[in-house]
Amino acid sequence: MIAINSNNKYKYGSFDSPEVTVNSNLRRWFKRNIGFWNSQRIYFLTEKNKNYNICMNLKIESIESKNAWESHYKFTWHPSDKYSFFEDNPEFKEKGVMKAHLQGHQLIRESFYLSDKKGISNIKQVDEHEMIFESTYDDWYILEHTRLLDMDNLRFRVIYSWNKNILKIVENHHETRILS
Repeated sequence: MIAINSNNKYKYGSFDSPEVTVNSNLRRWFKRNIGFWNSQRIYFLTEKNKNYNICMNLKIESIESKNAWESHYKFTWHPSDKYSFFEDNPEFKEKGVMKAHLQGHQLIRESFYLSDKKGISNIKQVDEHEMIFESTYDDWYILEHTRLLDMDNLRFRVIYSWNKNILKIVENHHETRILS
């Protein structure tokens, strides 16, 4: 039998990181999403019983952080054309920027899509290609599945949004990578 650490002297706290156990799978998955995406979307609004088809441009970038162990990202979006969807539904942001960073199995957001409030999305990893994001803010509960396909050239997202426990919005996004 070989004793790997026969002195039993463990050196904790020797790293500068408050988060010694960084989830490299999660960081790697986010890196695979960086780039420009064309996002073909279908929004089904339950109260109006109406579908909207729109095309958005999405840019995901990694941004610098003062701490090497933190992964920071910037999400930018705008429509590829003029759509009545945004006039009919002013609660949706036609264009915008959201910054966020990973902390353990959480995405700490500076704002949400339907709100300017800061918040947290809990992340569950399904497999190496899919993550599930769960968010709550104001009276909203959001469940988002995002799956990478075709060697990371395609993304498929399904988003369910409940307001006060009533399903209000169902979204399907088919996204094609334009540039890495």
